[in-house]
Amino acid sequence: MVQHKTAAMILAAYFVAASLGFPRAASAEDVLPVELIEVASHEVGADLRLTGTLEALDNVALGFGEGGRILDVLATEGDEFTKGEVLARIDPLQLQQALNAAEASLAAATAIEEQARQASERASAMLERGVGTRAARDAARQELSAAETRTRQAKSALDKARRSLDDTRLIAPFDGVVTAKLGEAGQVVGAAQPILSLASDRGIEAVFLTPDAAHLDEAMGKSVALRMLDFEAAPMMARITEIAPLVDTATGSVLIRASVEDAPENLSLLGASVRGTLNLSGETAIEIPWTALNSDGDAPAVWRVGEDGIATLTPVEVERFDNGTVLLSAGLAAGDIVVGDGSQLLFPGRRVVAAEVAP
Repeated sequence: MVQHKTAAMILAAYFVAASLGFPRAASAEDVLPVELIEVASHEVGADLRLTGTLEALDNVALGFGEGGRILDVLATEGDEFTKGEVLARIDPLQLQQALNAAEASLAAATAIEEQARQASERASAMLERGVGTRAARDAARQELSAAETRTRQAKSALDKARRSLDDTRLIAPFDGVVTAKLGEAGQVVGAAQPILSLASDRGIEAVFLTPDAAHLDEAMGKSVALRMLDFEAAPMMARITEIAPLVDTATGSVLIRASVEDAPENLSLLGASVRGTLNLSGETAIEIPWTALNSDGDAPAVWRVGEDGIATLTPVEVERFDNGTVLLSAGLAAGDIVVGDGSQLLFPGRRVVAAEVAP
């Protein structure tokens, strides 16, 4: 009697709930309207952010070929110059004296050579007439050979003295701009000690240091979008021309050089900080929206819909998360149908249908 009474109470409660509009539990036979998405494969790309400076394609530290005291430096930082222009000078007094001595030595050697040649010719003529000896002729020829050697040595010394005197002037090797002044008038400098740092106007390149990254070796020849950091300037494009083959052990970075294709001609941007954006592409991956990503325990998964319209929880492997999307490296194939919005209402075996999109 008690059992019948209890069953009647449960049945009454069921009808009361139905009359009040309470929902009943969903069953596998119920069809759930959801967002259905056909997935497609995309090339996995990554935007690499680079920070560096703008430098001239050709840079040179210019110094005198001979040491001495600087007379004057005719250029300073920021000055533009043309090829062949004199940029600095050192005191030429001692080198001029050395040149004078070399010229005198050559004149003396030339005179001695001429005398030795005349003596050799006389000795040969006397031998032919039978009034000289073969030994005298040979000795005269040896003297001539030695005199010729001394003349060649004197000419070589004179050429060296002339080059040394020419080296008392710093001559611009190309058209460009002075990037640094490293010497002052009155300073005593050694041979090849840098006095001026020069940059050619042949072009500008962006120089970056970046951590090693996957697919970085594929960046050679690719375009880089440049944006100035210190001041407003028009965006520029550059092309990767060099990627260092080794990582710098001191900085842990890889050196990248990119030639700027539309740089201004006045070199006013040299030394400026610049931000570069480089797109690196890799393998293909399946792209799904965030709403389609679920979990199966601790592993990522999606609800994949079969041809019969039944949703099945399918494990996937995540390549990376992007803005609004998730890239998968395994678990789905291009053309598969997955559930987006509404996936939180699913359970295994639930039948789904595409929800109508509001106009």
